Amino acid sequence: MKKIVFYLLFAILVSAQSHAQEVDLLTGEMELISDDSQDSTDSHTASPTNQATEEDQPKSSWFGFITRPLSKFFAEDEDVTVSANEETETPFDKSIRQANEGNLEDQMNLAYMYLYGTNGVKQDYDEAFKYYEMAAKQKDPIALNNLGSLYFNGIGTERDVKKALTLFESASALGNDNASLNLGFIYLTGGTKNPERNTKAIELFQKAAQEGNKIAQFMVGYAYYKGFVLPQDYQKAFISIRAAAIDDAKIDEAQMILSDMYAKGEGITQNYQKSITALRNAAGQGNMDAIVKLAEHYDIGDICPKTPVLAHSLYNIAAAQNIHGAAKKRDEIGQKLNNEMITAAQQNAANYQANPSELTSYIRQTYGNNLRYYIDINIK
Repeated sequence: MKKIVFYLLFAILVSAQSHAQEVDLLTGEMELISDDSQDSTDSHTASPTNQATEEDQPKSSWFGFITRPLSKFFAEDEDVTVSANEETETPFDKSIRQANEGNLEDQMNLAYMYLYGTNGVKQDYDEAFKYYEMAAKQKDPIALNNLGSLYFNGIGTERDVKKALTLFESASALGNDNASLNLGFIYLTGGTKNPERNTKAIELFQKAAQEGNKIAQFMVGYAYYKGFVLPQDYQKAFISIRAAAIDDAKIDEAQMILSDMYAKGEGITQNYQKSITALRNAAGQGNMDAIVKLAEHYDIGDICPKTPVLAHSLYNIAAAQNIHGAAKKRDEIGQKLNNEMITAAQQNAANYQANPSELTSYIRQTYGNNLRYYIDINIK
């Protein structure tokens, strides 16, 4: 059954929507720098910027939560509202009646529709809050987490962080992995390097990871990789990070770290080919760190064949995003290429289109462009 994912800006009254479903990583133009064995059938696009700049860091953060899917009676794009002179009970009227009578599914559906103004329903944060509150009173873990996010952001109600944390904790105790994840990030963004808070954060990530949350699996893996709270253990790091890098997750940052681990032989036997493949996957998602690093490899020819045309293309892509030093490297390589090669390199760059996985897009819009920052900032 399809999940509908949406998130709210942490401390800012802004909302956005995304759908977390499995997608492939690389498409059409990216085949110019991808491995032949990789699939390339995704049509989603997003901003290719992923350089870890100061603006990317979580001065304010986003918090995500998942609703129940819309009822089978309502297609997601179906207008369920009717004119005022309709005498018979419509599906929408029925949903309102049943929600007020205590039907949890209708409460969740209506809350979602009012929050985003879907299915012909006018967006109304107050109504969204009302129905999530109804559902939360039934101790539904998803509703508790959602209501916590509304309180945390002050959407449909006055902002109340204390109530939000209480709701997150209740949802987490009932097994909601998104609530555990939210709490984990809250503890890491406490503003001080507090060992007790850091420990609690990792415990929450571990709990969510055990429940299958891929973002949490990456955070646990990265904690093992860096020796943050958990003892440094490359083998455990590899297992957890790889789980977040493949299959239905395909988190670009996980692919980046996985590439490093293959290149260095950390927690796994050294394998340059797999390192490059993982890096290509991250680059295909528009991860600027991966694009620059892949360009360096093609320029130097250290763990892959030296390919100046592709190095020029990648630096050109990075330069278009104002990545420091990328234009200079592109031009230096260009001085060694003939006109035909430069034309081909420029065409590659022009054809490039970032195709992040659904989960990568969700992470960027929810937690920022750099998940590693949450741990790194507490180490420095």
